Amino acid sequence: MRMLVTKVSKATLTVEDKLISSIKEGYVVYFGVKDTDTEALVDKCVTKLSNLRIYHDENDKLNLKLDKDTQEILVVSQFTLYGDVTNNNRPSFTKAAKPELAEVLYESFVEKLRKLGYKVQTGVFGAHMVIDATYIGPFNLMYEIGD
Repeated sequence: MRMLVTKVSKATLTVEDKLISSIKEGYVVYFGVKDTDTEALVDKCVTKLSNLRIYHDENDKLNLKLDKDTQEILVVSQFTLYGDVTNNNRPSFTKAAKPELAEVLYESFVEKLRKLGYKVQTGVFGAHMVIDATYIGPFNLMYEIGD
C-alpha cells in the first residue's frame, strides 16, 4: 500500500461539479492499493497515519500529531500511485489492485480511522474527481507499507 500524505489548510473534492467532501486544516491522503495487499497492511497504514507527527510544537519541532478535535482527513483512492513508467513514457498500472480488492481495503482504511475518532471525508471510489487543496509547506510524505 502507498499513502501520499499532504498537509492542507483546506480542501474540497467535487465529482461532476457536485461538492462531495470538504475539510478544514488537516491531511489529504491519497491511498493506493497494490494487487498483493491485505487487511493486515491496512492496519499498518492506520497505525502509521495516526501516529504521524508532522505538526510543529511550541519549539518549532515536528512533534505533534493531527488534532482529532480541530483537524480533519480527506482520503482519496488513488490507483495511479502504482503507475510505473520505468520502461515507457505511458504508465503501466499492472501492480495496482483490481477495483474489487482496492475498494474493500480503501473502505476498511477509512472506517478504521473513523473508529479512532478522526473526522474523515472521502472521495467517490473510481470516479473522476477534482480536488482543490491549499497546501501547507508544502509538506508531502510518501509511505509504502508492505513489499
